[in-house]
Amino acid sequence: MICGNRRKRGRARINIKIHIDKRIIITIVAISAILLLSTIFALTNSISERMLSGISISGIDVSNLTINEAYEKISNEINKNIEKNIVLKKDEYETTISLQQLEVKVDVIDAVNEAYKIGRDKNILINNFEIIKTKLFHKNLEAKIEKNDEELNKMLEDISVKVPNLMVDSSYYIDGENLIILSGKEGVVVQQDILKEEVNDAIEKQVKGINIATIEIPTKNNKPKSIDIAKIKEEIYQEPKNAYYEENPFKLYKEVNGVDLKISLEEANNILQEPKEEYIIPLNITPPEVTTNDLTYENFFPEQLAKFQTRYDESNLNRSTNIKLASEKINGQILMPGETFSYNKIVGERTIKTGYKEASVYMNGKVVDGIGGGICQVSSTLYNAVLQANLEIVSRKNHYFITSYVSPSRDATVAYGTIDFQFKNSRTYPVKIECTSQNGVCQVQIYGIKEDEEYDVIIEDKVTEVIPYTTRYIETNKLTKGTENEIQKGVNGYKSEAYRTLILNGQVVSKTLLSKDTYNPLERIVEKGTK
Repeated sequence: MICGNRRKRGRARINIKIHIDKRIIITIVAISAILLLSTIFALTNSISERMLSGISISGIDVSNLTINEAYEKISNEINKNIEKNIVLKKDEYETTISLQQLEVKVDVIDAVNEAYKIGRDKNILINNFEIIKTKLFHKNLEAKIEKNDEELNKMLEDISVKVPNLMVDSSYYIDGENLIILSGKEGVVVQQDILKEEVNDAIEKQVKGINIATIEIPTKNNKPKSIDIAKIKEEIYQEPKNAYYEENPFKLYKEVNGVDLKISLEEANNILQEPKEEYIIPLNITPPEVTTNDLTYENFFPEQLAKFQTRYDESNLNRSTNIKLASEKINGQILMPGETFSYNKIVGERTIKTGYKEASVYMNGKVVDGIGGGICQVSSTLYNAVLQANLEIVSRKNHYFITSYVSPSRDATVAYGTIDFQFKNSRTYPVKIECTSQNGVCQVQIYGIKEDEEYDVIIEDKVTEVIPYTTRYIETNKLTKGTENEIQKGVNGYKSEAYRTLILNGQVVSKTLLSKDTYNPLERIVEKGTK
């Protein structure tokens, strides 16, 4: 009995051993087969001209495509996506950001080459692992996106001063013998950092063909800074200085009026305690003994450096008055080398008190009546003269809509407290501005001394895209059914560019992009009768 049990156990051990040996053999054979097949598969893949199955680039499937086929497919898809614009909106204000204007480029070549290397550029084992993993789980490579960040920042800055209900900071300017202080107003400020992140994210999605909703421009409410009269006094205080000049080399130093508060800081603070939008603080203005007009040197501004003019309708009395007032403020201004001209500082706030009238202006995407309508024609005329004189532009923005008096990309809009036109005298010698507006012509001339190497300047502008206007119908029972009344004409929008070319001795020295601008279309509004 005992011997029988031992024999049974012995046979069982033999059977188990045989079974284990069979499993080992089968496993070895299977592994060998897998290794052989995967090696063959890896070798086959390494000599194939096609991508692995399961690969995409920026969300675009390139499975089983050759390098050229993948490049062509992705380029076509991305180019179509880049043609679309990103829409930004805040209340009634709406604008677009053009990916083409941002010079968005996608590095398709590197992405395609990287995709082709998958399962090819390592040893057989790693390649096999990559091949299996890619087939099972798929792999997406992100093509590198490049754009013009400087242009994007300019666009966002432009948007930040055009949204409705902006906060206006407190400010001041000197008008005759008075210091005019504006208290500013509470409003919104654009959160540019957040907006830039959202735009960058939208660009990435746009490149992939992902439809994005309109971006709501992020803003926050803010109050203007409190008025610091002591700081203002410190900034405006000036001792009178006589005008004089030096020769060899010629340098002109213009006169400076002495400026100081006529009342004490305590009295000025008491005035500022009243809740008002505008405060008037009297000043002591001490004129110098010698002005530039008193100097006998005849060649201060002997040569005309630039001349530009625009036309306006003189029968529109309010607008004509505004144009003439702004022109008078600018006329005779002398700008020393390195000095910056601020249009808002020179012209001052446009109010009824200072003589400005109501005329048509652009506001929040509409044409409305506003104080000072027309002064942007003066700033635009000045802008073109400044360009021709080859002076440096510090700050300039285009209008919301196209203007009638200059070509696209040749205008310079202004709004006191928010948008200023500024330029610097980047020449060696002082310049003088002469600005006149009469008989329907606004003209700016700039005089000075020509440089040893004086460039001929050519300003070119071109429209790159037309944005058709739309028509909005408003139903009214004031008109009979079937009749219509156009209450606002439609005007197309435009995308445009301007360039400044410098020529010396008949040879082009440089061609510089001045700006790329977008002008929104003005919708046509029609009343439709229902009576």
